[in-house]
Amino acid sequence: MVFMLLSMIFGLDLMVSGKSYVLEWGILSSGSVSMLFNFYIDWMSVIFFGFIALISSSIFFYSGSYMKASLNFRLFMMLVFMFVVSMFFLVFSLNLVSMMLGWDGLGVTSYILVIFYKNEKSGSAGMVTALSNRVGDAALLLSIACLVELGSWSYMFMLMNKGELVMWLVSLAAITKSAQIPFSAWLPAAMAAPTPVSALVHSSTLVTAGVYLLIRFESLLMGSKIMNFLIYLGLMTTLMASLSALVEVDFKKVVALSTLSQLGIMVSTLSMGFSQLAFVHLLIHAVFKALLFMCSGKIIHSMNDSQDIRKMGGMIFNLPITGMVMNLSSLALCGVPFLSGFYSKDLIIESMMMTDNFLMFYSFLMMVVGLSASYSFRLMFLSFNIFSNQALVSSSEEKDWVMLSSKIGLMTMSLISGAILLWVVMPIPVMVSLSMNLKWLAFVSMILGVFIGLMWSVSNLKSLVLMKGLAQVDMYLLMWNMSKLSGNKLSHTGQSISLLIKKMDFGWSEAFGGQGLNFFFLKSSEVLSLWLINSLKKNLLVMIMMLVVIMTNIW
Repeated sequence: MVFMLLSMIFGLDLMVSGKSYVLEWGILSSGSVSMLFNFYIDWMSVIFFGFIALISSSIFFYSGSYMKASLNFRLFMMLVFMFVVSMFFLVFSLNLVSMMLGWDGLGVTSYILVIFYKNEKSGSAGMVTALSNRVGDAALLLSIACLVELGSWSYMFMLMNKGELVMWLVSLAAITKSAQIPFSAWLPAAMAAPTPVSALVHSSTLVTAGVYLLIRFESLLMGSKIMNFLIYLGLMTTLMASLSALVEVDFKKVVALSTLSQLGIMVSTLSMGFSQLAFVHLLIHAVFKALLFMCSGKIIHSMNDSQDIRKMGGMIFNLPITGMVMNLSSLALCGVPFLSGFYSKDLIIESMMMTDNFLMFYSFLMMVVGLSASYSFRLMFLSFNIFSNQALVSSSEEKDWVMLSSKIGLMTMSLISGAILLWVVMPIPVMVSLSMNLKWLAFVSMILGVFIGLMWSVSNLKSLVLMKGLAQVDMYLLMWNMSKLSGNKLSHTGQSISLLIKKMDFGWSEAFGGQGLNFFFLKSSEVLSLWLINSLKKNLLVMIMMLVVIMTNIW
């Protein structure tokens, strides 16, 4: 906490004075060739690493209780420390070669941490994570090779020599590390790692590395065609993750899909030219998402390591303090007024609404806002409702003061970090010119999302198992079949065609082929059945209709 305060003060001083420092260390010099290892210290890198230090120190303290029964506890703590060191090289590096040291260090360390439990599930999840991230590593290596002709690997030098191919390669590296479509399947799969690793990976380190890379290259990318592509890529990722989180029953995967949803919002915000807003939302999201994962770890421990939300309930009586902290972080994620997430999320929505776009874009944006509140409320309701679904032999209690004390700093920052960061990063208030109806639109969309989440939770409280047979729910659980595209491998040439046919037969062809058409015609002949209970389409259709009516009346 002290280091974070010092970094905030130092970063504020650098911002006000307009200064930045470059530290160079000569490794090799031969003739006209010199190899330099340099660090770039400016306000953005200092503030970002201050937040990383706060979150990682809380997780180190939290791991002392969570992982104390593990036989490889020292190895685990060493790997987590290497994770933070890799992020240090990524944050403060000036050129792509030294940045690659931290970038690849994150990938290797994350693979080792995902397979930490050494079982078949974690092994397959680690392989999906490693291979998906290697695509981005290869793109970054190719961009380094392209910069050889320009004479420097520094991204500051690239501002004077814009190359279209380099921009596409850097963007490809960023979207793979931040798990945008079509590389989204590895992020929920990485939940096989221990919960402290998930709290660190999904808050301020691995998944945020891609967004941070785009922020660093924002001056280079702005004005290019890739930015228009990234706007809709981020929104589609957010929609896919939100719909998948509405039907997911794994506790940690719901939180992971919420991370994926927020990453899509950050990418879209950055692509529309609001890089400072994306950076503020990145830092605020890191705080309450780490807190949310730490609370989920306590709940999973109390459930005898079960992550199924269908077996939860009644936690408000057994874990009152954890429930309070988790609800606080979930409300910050929804954007409830005057919590930390409200300051960045509301300003992002208002800034996007002031841009020149079409009506369906704004309706789509409001739907995404409502869905984020919907899956958050569903998770809170199923975990902490008064009807307990726990086994008779399970017990929960708030006696672990190490876990509780590790959350104090993050809980405080979840309350105040939004206002503080807007004052620090954006000292001049943003001019917002919207009508009163448009100002209230984000709040109305959030309330509508809570209503949809409540209906969806109550109607499926006792029948979530029956949902597995529905074709549309299966498609959402598979993240629009992204997991099939990423999780299956093609080994030999003779098997590749049969495996490809099998994947297509159980993937998109299942939804849009013979079975899909059969399901469509059956449902078309039974229009009234659309409004029966347990219908996801009913809830989404009601939400879309209400949003379109509201937007039409406003305009």
